[in-house]
Amino acid sequence: MSLRGTPSPKELHMTALDVTGARTSEAADVISGARERIDALDDRIIGLIQERMAVSAVIQEARITSGGRRVNLSREMEILDRFRRELGKPGTALAMTLLELCRGKI
Repeated sequence: MSLRGTPSPKELHMTALDVTGARTSEAADVISGARERIDALDDRIIGLIQERMAVSAVIQEARITSGGRRVNLSREMEILDRFRRELGKPGTALAMTLLELCRGKI
């Protein structure tokens, strides 16, 4: 896909089998449907992250306005632990990224 979001001439001639890497049209249909579902889930995840960022900004503002620190490290440790428990070691990296998005680098 081009940078403008329109298919290139080469992409216009690609079949579903080419695009999905499947070896049968049935598998290509399954993959195409599943990719549409993943795209919809990604849209929801991004929206939820943006919502979390906004809520985090409210918390930080209230904390700073009251004379507190911008970041509450014990709360961040709770979040890191929860993600690790629920998602395993990669969950910790995901939580770190989420915390960075919501509070910025410290």
